[in-house]
Amino acid sequence: MSKTAINTDQAPAAIGTYSQAIKAGNTVYLSGQIPLDPQTMELVAGDFEAQTVRVFENLKAVVEASGGSFADIVKLNIFLTDLAHFAKVNEVMGRYFAQPYPARAAIGVASLPRGAQVEMDGILVLD
Repeated sequence: MSKTAINTDQAPAAIGTYSQAIKAGNTVYLSGQIPLDPQTMELVAGDFEAQTVRVFENLKAVVEASGGSFADIVKLNIFLTDLAHFAKVNEVMGRYFAQPYPARAAIGVASLPRGAQVEMDGILVLD
């Protein structure tokens, strides 16, 4: 099976040795996105909600560059430096997803790149 790198300038450029996403067959594996502004490559200003919205917008850009939509996401992983933000993640996620929601994990971590409070990755399957 061949694999194809997915890249878009509408999401932050990779800050390491990885692709924004890899398409293998009809499955797309999304690399983790943190709340970097794609133009400045700096963390977005604002509170946790602003960071969460930016992460979803970054994921959306990569998903769309792959030819998909959030409706195609089957698995979403959310990494939080403070699990007290779990309810806010649910609230913001509700703006981007409709039922059936993807399978999901929310994982508490000690730290994230660039001091981010939230990071997400996922898997989508294209028809």
